[in-house]
Amino acid sequence: MRLEGKVAVVTGGSRGIGRAVVLGLAREGADVAFTYLKGREAADEVARLVSAEGRRCMAVQADCRSADEMQGVARNILGSLGRVDILVNNAGVTRDRLLVMMSPEDWSDVIATNLTGLFNVTRAFLRQMIRQQGGRIINLSSTSGLMGLQGQTNYSASKAGVIGFTRALAKEVARFGITVNAVAPGAIETEMLQAVPPAQLEALKKMVPLGRFGKPEEVAEAVVFLASDAAAYITGHLLVVDGGAAMY
Repeated sequence: MRLEGKVAVVTGGSRGIGRAVVLGLAREGADVAFTYLKGREAADEVARLVSAEGRRCMAVQADCRSADEMQGVARNILGSLGRVDILVNNAGVTRDRLLVMMSPEDWSDVIATNLTGLFNVTRAFLRQMIRQQGGRIINLSSTSGLMGLQGQTNYSASKAGVIGFTRALAKEVARFGITVNAVAPGAIETEMLQAVPPAQLEALKKMVPLGRFGKPEEVAEAVVFLASDAAAYITGHLLVVDGGAAMY
């Protein structure tokens, strides 16, 4: 129970990596609030599983692209749970296309969610962490932000931006006892990966030295570690969870 007595917030927590992170934090003793954009049934199921762990849980439907909406979400969560010790910025989308075929909407949707959403959410909770003189912020990047992937100029740009954001903010808030780190998953077994054609999946797997795709729970373990006291002297760091695919 590494997180006993802590309160966590996870964006995009109803499915995939976000779902695994919510459940991983709860199993380690944290009360958890999470946001979701759509899919009420999936969100209710996650909330039920957290409650089964004996932890408090809030599932809040919200759009991280709206600064005003996230300010309201922060007031709601802080009013109900009293504090926030751990913030996990997980919400993200893809709109994969070659640049010559990419519409302005494909670009702006990804940047608005993956990067501007990160700004909106972090800004909404940061003042409270500063007042309490402590906190953990963990941002989900991607190996796409390290290597760049064909058809992902928008996604790669957004996830590279997450890394820069993480390192800059880590320097700003270290004096308040707040650490800021990022986790960069590689190919993980989620709905996003299931949409890839079989031949492309096989080629992708051959790029992974460990010879398999990752599981959402393996990414969640990295997040839990960075949220725990074991990582108290780690900040501005990028932890890559990709089976060795992005070694450089």
